[in-house]
Amino acid sequence: MAEKRTYSKYCEEAAILLGKQIKAARLRRSWSQTMLCERAGISRVTLQRIETGDLRTAIGLFFEVAVLVGIRLFQEDKRSLGDRISSLEDQITLLPKPSPISDKDFDDDF
Repeated sequence: MAEKRTYSKYCEEAAILLGKQIKAARLRRSWSQTMLCERAGISRVTLQRIETGDLRTAIGLFFEVAVLVGIRLFQEDKRSLGDRISSLEDQITLLPKPSPISDKDFDDDF
């Protein structure tokens, strides 16, 4: 059996919060789990994992379901996500690249 991955409390709580937001938005729309699953192309088990904040679920599925129920992601900034991606790509281009480190640079013989 695979070893259980541990996450920080903040990360766990963020996933639980997003899951509860998704569930609340689904219920506000009067959508059943089955209806949302059909729209998202996922199983009920996967939706249940998302709504409980199970971090073993792919982040893309969390995001897709959130968008389907009308949750805006990254809404603190009025710019479009495309504009923000472009801006970050420009910033990343200007940042210094890490220097490559080879195994030869480490002397770990004690």
